[in-house]
Amino acid sequence: MTNPTEDTRWMRAALDEAVEAFERGDWPTGAVLVKDGQLIGRGQNRQNTRSDPTAHAETDVLQTAFAVHGADAARGATLYCTMEPCPMCAGALKLAGVRTLVLALRHATLRRTDLGHYSFEAFCAMTGYDVELRENVLEADYLALRLRWGRDPVAPTR
Repeated sequence: MTNPTEDTRWMRAALDEAVEAFERGDWPTGAVLVKDGQLIGRGQNRQNTRSDPTAHAETDVLQTAFAVHGADAARGATLYCTMEPCPMCAGALKLAGVRTLVLALRHATLRRTDLGHYSFEAFCAMTGYDVELRENVLEADYLALRLRWGRDPVAPTR
């Protein structure tokens, strides 16, 4: 059963991770992994500070959870992520067994141009990934942070 108060609570924690990444100079994306109402992992984008293009918030949170709780930690869990996962991260979530994804912001809403017509739903349809998706949780708060970041390749407003 969906609980909007819990979604807001956990997305606030993911947003805190995004702010920390932003302040460090990384892409401002954050994520938290929750299972059975318990926080089992936190993650942030660390691409710039690690000089690693695969160091996204989603991979970071999975690695954190696996290190503490084992390889099956994410099976059936809920991921709260400030930004819609890219194709690489969507694949990692599928392989890890994440069952629910809660998002703040979509690539299309930000008007990103670097991912073509990609959407998480298109990835799921293409790969048979059956996942519950909830969106727009603290969207305005996170959009403001992304706009402050200002480094996303975005289409001009009309």
